[in-house]
Amino acid sequence: MKTLGVLGGMSWTSTAEYYRLLNEGVAARRGGLHSAPLLLHSVDFAEVARLQREDRWEDAAELLSDAARGLERAGAGALLLATNTMHRVADRIGAAVGLPLLHIADATGARLQAAGLTRAGLLATAFTMEQAFYRERLARWGVEVTVPNAQDRAEVHRVIFDELCRNTVLGDSRATYRRVMGDLVDGGAEGIILGCTEITLLVGPGDVTVPVFDTTRIHVEAALDWLLA
Repeated sequence: MKTLGVLGGMSWTSTAEYYRLLNEGVAARRGGLHSAPLLLHSVDFAEVARLQREDRWEDAAELLSDAARGLERAGAGALLLATNTMHRVADRIGAAVGLPLLHIADATGARLQAAGLTRAGLLATAFTMEQAFYRERLARWGVEVTVPNAQDRAEVHRVIFDELCRNTVLGDSRATYRRVMGDLVDGGAEGIILGCTEITLLVGPGDVTVPVFDTTRIHVEAALDWLLA
């Protein structure tokens, strides 16, 4: 197998899920004692989150590009950026190295397209829901993205940063997410994109009446395809 470089720590809770799913996936596909050959650079999320809040995306891109260059020097054959929000600077990171970057929105868009969906609701950080980079990437796959109203976007964002990134999973927040997803479906969403890698800790396919697209698992499956090609 090839070696995958993982840019993680954003947050550690979702990176732990990536690590588990990548290894479980290799074991399921290869059998025996096989596990995933990985190089992991886990950043201090407090620094990245500060740069996000301060709208210093170029500085965040440089921080992650430095980490990516380190993974390249260490022998990684491709990069997996284990976060949705920081794909805002994915092109910058990819340009900093001579490695393919497995883009989470492309993997998700391909899955939505294969399912025949053209309109999907998005739950994510406020940055991902409100900025154009994610919607525009999915539009390449023929998918129109809808998002919750401003009050619900703020609450979805709060739960991610105040709870899920701190490994806290609360029933009240699950109920809120279920309601928000239901409202998106009532507004015409044919599916729901869990567009933050922590959300899979809180809700899943059993929490809404339409198909759920868990970007963490979809991203992992794309990485497994690359690792085992």
